[in-house]
Amino acid sequence: MIPMRALVIEDDAAIRRFLKKGLREASFAVDVAEDGAVGHEMACVEKYDIIILDLMLPGKEGLSVLRDLRESGDTTPVICLTARDAVEDRVEGLDLGADDYLSKPFSFAELLARIRALLRRGRTVVNSPIKVADLTIDLLAHSVERAGKRIDLSAREYALLEYMARHVGEVLARTMILEHVWDMNQDPLTNIVDVHINRLRKKIDHGFSQPLIHTIRGVGYVLREDTT
Repeated sequence: MIPMRALVIEDDAAIRRFLKKGLREASFAVDVAEDGAVGHEMACVEKYDIIILDLMLPGKEGLSVLRDLRESGDTTPVICLTARDAVEDRVEGLDLGADDYLSKPFSFAELLARIRALLRRGRTVVNSPIKVADLTIDLLAHSVERAGKRIDLSAREYALLEYMARHVGEVLARTMILEHVWDMNQDPLTNIVDVHINRLRKKIDHGFSQPLIHTIRGVGYVLREDTT
């Protein structure tokens, strides 16, 4: 799955941590808010691919957040979480523009499946392997090979490589990589991108005559076959 950004608006600390951990392991960059008003402001300022919205929130209740987002023209897919079982509550949320509902307690596997289903509706998802020279990235299996040799990557390394592969030949600034592969809480001056690029180089390029990950000084990084 392409590295994407998720916003979790949930006041229960345990559920918030659970969702943040699970989504990060699924290669999402995750921002969290424990207050409805703060969550609404974050959704207005940042661009997200999916919003997980609890309905019972301090500051501003979930349905009000949803209503204001839709009235402002925001079409980001929203999955509502609720402890309420009343049909009328779910109907109201759907009428206001919710894309899906999950009742607490819920299975994270089911939530992830629903997220994937919503994301498939909104965009063309390319699931065929991406090949750059002798490097093959299987988007369905989340596996990577070079010259037939399997390369083991961490979840974050894979997310970084997939993001670069989906933009093969394009120079990606560090800020762009931070925005799509990490979350907004990362210090923009951090060297975390450079650290992970170096780790990727050791796994992807080390031992091969042709490097595929290139540094564009003063700009960023690019994944491409060097034809020079």
